[in-house]
Amino acid sequence: MSNTTGEVWTLAEVRDKEIHLVSRELLAWGRELADDLGVPLASVVIGSGIEDKAKNLASYGADKVYFADEPEFENFKPDIVVTMLEELTEKYMPSVLIASATTQGRTVMPMLSARLGCGLTADCTEMKIDEKSKRLIQTRPAIGGNVMADIKTKGRDPQMCTVRPKSKRPLMCDPSRKCEMIKEEPKKDALNSLLAYIGFEPEHSVGLPLQEAELIIAGGKGMKGAKNFAKLEELASLLGGSVGASRAAVDLGWAPYSAQVGLSGKSVTPRIYLAFGISGAVQHIAGMSGAETIIAVNHDPEAPIFRVADISIQADAMEFLTALTERVRELVKHA
Repeated sequence: MSNTTGEVWTLAEVRDKEIHLVSRELLAWGRELADDLGVPLASVVIGSGIEDKAKNLASYGADKVYFADEPEFENFKPDIVVTMLEELTEKYMPSVLIASATTQGRTVMPMLSARLGCGLTADCTEMKIDEKSKRLIQTRPAIGGNVMADIKTKGRDPQMCTVRPKSKRPLMCDPSRKCEMIKEEPKKDALNSLLAYIGFEPEHSVGLPLQEAELIIAGGKGMKGAKNFAKLEELASLLGGSVGASRAAVDLGWAPYSAQVGLSGKSVTPRIYLAFGISGAVQHIAGMSGAETIIAVNHDPEAPIFRVADISIQADAMEFLTALTERVRELVKHA
């Protein structure tokens, strides 16, 4: 499968029998790559009851859709999804395969990479085709977000990577576009999962999941206690944002792990990242440096987070948060 000139593939993400928005974002990336290579762009959809919805991916740039529609795929089970993807890649030999750096993408892609013996670059923020070699150049933060590394994958194809959610806007919807729909049947015994689905209990949190949020209001040790995170939640609720936390705050039990931003938590790319009482450890900055605008509030003028902040406010985090929340509350009341 080395040095193929095959298609560019994106891995669509299915949640609750719906094709998630990140699938459209991936098609925007894939469209650029496929056009530069002069090859078709295909999306791979694995789920249950998704054929009609998969057709809509044509409106967002897909030339082809490979889909596996089986009851066993209704709930996300990584082992059988990876087996299905392995079958498809061995059969069609794409040159590029990209997925979103969500929980699903970060689970499936390393497993598939190991099965195929292909390289994988995680958490990319940019991709392009090298004009001379026609190989994929994958750009991602490195050394704690202090440099941006350009990576080429050597060895066998497909060249695989995950890309940060919200790193690209979807293409304009074009309902007139049509695509070739290719139904794939899993091989015998390929649907026998080692995993049993018990149930899904949604987490009760303010706003969207962090990786989908446009506004994140995050707190660190400067919040001075778990009860004060409720004040972050109030502000986030007023502004339509989500609540994040530093690892230090999570380790202290002030916030759940699902709120943790950083190398050992989530990498986020909101339009605005508002940090209260976060000093700015390298690991934390690596997870939020992709935000369009970073606003940091900290009493320490030497706090490392000020080095990456677009707006730096030297103040007591709790005092500033209280004043800001009161002002926003007044504005919302009279809106």
